[in-house]
Amino acid sequence: MNLVIECELEIRLVLSPEHGLPVQARLTYLAKDPYAAHIAFHVGTGAPVTWTFARELLVEGVFRPCGEGDVRVWPAKVQGRDVICVALSSPDGDALLETPSGIVSGWLERTLRAVPAGTEGEVLGVDDALAELLRAGHGDGVCLTDPSPSEEAGDAEV
Repeated sequence: MNLVIECELEIRLVLSPEHGLPVQARLTYLAKDPYAAHIAFHVGTGAPVTWTFARELLVEGVFRPCGEGDVRVWPAKVQGRDVICVALSSPDGDALLETPSGIVSGWLERTLRAVPAGTEGEVLGVDDALAELLRAGHGDGVCLTDPSPSEEAGDAEV
């Protein structure tokens, strides 16, 4: 599936509560990479800076704070506007971004219509590949149960 869903938008790089810088960005979803969301920031004349993270992180972040580590997402109201805040952290620095909530939600809805949540594995053919792998080996050498005795198996005397 070669479906690509993109959205150009202007986001705000938050420098302080009172000051921000507009940054052009592009959200991209590739159906052939169904778990990922990509955001490219156009920060000058060179190649854009791209971050890739779980689409589910954005989906959840529209409704409630989520994420740990390098990417955190949460909804907020800033100067009367509904926004999605995205905090990015890397060895090169940290950034706080505000994106228009409606634009991000609309883009996410389009991605979810193309590949509904929970069906990403079907797009990748994970179940089919696993079945083929097991069928090809006819199960030879595959241990589907734990061969070591468990403590629950009974009280064996030593």
